[in-house]
Amino acid sequence: MNRKDEARDILSSLDMPLSQQSDICCYTLLALSNVSNDIGWDFAKNDWMRVFDIMHHTTEKFQIQYAPNSRETFRKQALHHFRNAVIIEDNGKATNSPNYMYRLTEEFQNLVRSYGSSEWEGLLDNFLTNQPTLAELYTSKKKMTKHPVKINGEDYELSTGKHNELQKRILEEFAPRFAPHSECLYLGDTAEKALYKNTELLHKLGFTITLHEKMPDVVLYNSKKDWLYFIEVVTSVGPIDAKRVIELESMTENVASGKIYITAFPDFKIFKSFSESLAWETEVWIASLPEHMIHMNGDKFLGPR
Repeated sequence: MNRKDEARDILSSLDMPLSQQSDICCYTLLALSNVSNDIGWDFAKNDWMRVFDIMHHTTEKFQIQYAPNSRETFRKQALHHFRNAVIIEDNGKATNSPNYMYRLTEEFQNLVRSYGSSEWEGLLDNFLTNQPTLAELYTSKKKMTKHPVKINGEDYELSTGKHNELQKRILEEFAPRFAPHSECLYLGDTAEKALYKNTELLHKLGFTITLHEKMPDVVLYNSKKDWLYFIEVVTSVGPIDAKRVIELESMTENVASGKIYITAFPDFKIFKSFSESLAWETEVWIASLPEHMIHMNGDKFLGPR
């Protein structure tokens, strides 16, 4: 068998569904193991790799090239299922982070290194027997790194990453200071998309689009003032610039409540790198200076326009 067929045989031995024995899945397993025509399974590694690195390995070692927009296919068809099967683990970064990576679990690395040897069958049986326990272990390991947060008094968990750390601070530090008595209508999560969404109230206020990719990161609402706070969290991309204001205005054209546009930054350094692109008549909150805000011109400090 060639290396791709060997990878398929390994996946079949793990009772992976046929859709997870596809060529993409085989090349993903080969890349994460750093196995090629010149390197055998007994030298399998478990270095951290991005999806880009997996695709690069496939091109460089096997001369099979996938289009750049195939990254999501690698994630959905191979990586997500591999993680569920305890073949791999991720590093807990936000999914939109350029540093989001995967690697073989140590248990699977030990197994795959025995492929083709007399130890394979025994180690395979042991791995399959312990798979549910291992799944619980890795689930607990990942859960420990999450950020607990209260949303309208209820307990939730945000996945790890600087983006979600800043969202947590918005709820815990910004809202009490600058949006008192407000409730959260929407909170995104880099891993689970819409972690919290009050669909009923959003529709009542006039929202017709509530998709994660359209909504701001955080939406707060003060019913007494009838004010909506649209907050974009910026650690690397996505401030409220003139284009974003137009998008938000279009999305909320049927919303009569007062609208406040806020860009939140973790620190002054990141704020400065985006300061020239921020839209006028919007607000800025910097988490490292939580008691202050910056108002981008106009006759009011904070209020709907």
